[in-house]
Amino acid sequence: MYTDVIKGLVFDMDGLLFDSERVVQQSWNYAGNLLGFGNLGEHIYHTIGMNRGGREIYFREHVDADFPMERFNEVTRARYYEILEQTGIPMKPGAKELLRAAKEKGLRIALATSSSRDHAEAMLARYDLAQFFDGCVCGDMVTRSKPDPEIYEKACRLIDVPSQYAVALEDAPSGVRSAAAAGMRVIVVPDLVEPSEEILALAWKRCDSLTDVIGMI
Repeated sequence: MYTDVIKGLVFDMDGLLFDSERVVQQSWNYAGNLLGFGNLGEHIYHTIGMNRGGREIYFREHVDADFPMERFNEVTRARYYEILEQTGIPMKPGAKELLRAAKEKGLRIALATSSSRDHAEAMLARYDLAQFFDGCVCGDMVTRSKPDPEIYEKACRLIDVPSQYAVALEDAPSGVRSAAAAGMRVIVVPDLVEPSEEILALAWKRCDSLTDVIGMI
């Protein structure tokens, strides 16, 4: 049962705080061609929210049974950081403003991202966002990826906020399912994938940007 009181916010990262999913898509195309599989960027629409283990299962089921996942990860990671250094990756509108407003209100704040811990910490440090977070749960810190609720359950425990008092912010369908299954209210802010009626039914609110969320907390 939800309560009107909000004591904590739990954020996804890629596609929500950062406009990074398009860069991931570019890096997947680059690596796919380098490794002889052609453009693989379109597969992102089926894997958004998955951690590394979930993506490996997907690629071996849908691309090649012997898909060289370790090499693919190495190449895509290197290409991602090349783009990051060359052009930067913009923060989503309202990201820092929402985090600052939540902090000023005394809300507990966590990150629940399917990205690895080293990548998440690097991105938060680079954009001076680490100061806002009271805890982080990353894809390599859970055994089951989104849409399983494990990552959001852990994030709520980490910041000591029961799920009925916490709000998740997500862009991806798998993330909305994950947070809803953990008993949280979910605000969906779509990025690459427009939510279906099924996903909107699971969400508490739909917003066009994080700026729109500021008045809700």
